[in-house]
Amino acid sequence: MRAALSLLLLLTVAACGSTRQPGLGPSRADIAEPISCVPYARARSGIGLAGDAWQWWDGAAGRYERGRAPRLGSVLVLDRTPRNPSGHLAVVTRVVGTREVSVDHANWASGLARGRIATDQRVVDVSPGNDWSRVRVFYPPIRDLGVTAYPALGFVHPATVLASR
Repeated sequence: MRAALSLLLLLTVAACGSTRQPGLGPSRADIAEPISCVPYARARSGIGLAGDAWQWWDGAAGRYERGRAPRLGSVLVLDRTPRNPSGHLAVVTRVVGTREVSVDHANWASGLARGRIATDQRVVDVSPGNDWSRVRVFYPPIRDLGVTAYPALGFVHPATVLASR
């Protein structure tokens, strides 16, 4: 009995040193850079989709639950724009409030930061209907939210893989 309690205590203490977040895949330290947002989101969320970022929304239909409200581990799918023709993916690491989340994502910045992983970055819902259809994203070069409101398709949730396929 004493040995079992000692082992349990050791495992509990070891877990405190982990860089993984509950409900998320490998930590940043486990993923090599440079990397684009798609393989990064796939690795962190466990969502088995491929294609450009903007294609994840339709690709998830019938396979994964999709929605307009963020959840821990969900992937925010940004639609393509002329400035961002592939769209973008970001993994929700914290739901701060009804209109703000923190995300981890890759390849958001430009210049020397291109292809790098950024963690604990703010994303704010700026849509008129409070439905996460337009968001502003933290932009490292200015250390604040960027001025562009990006069109968002919604969140793909990893916890539910639908049985229809």
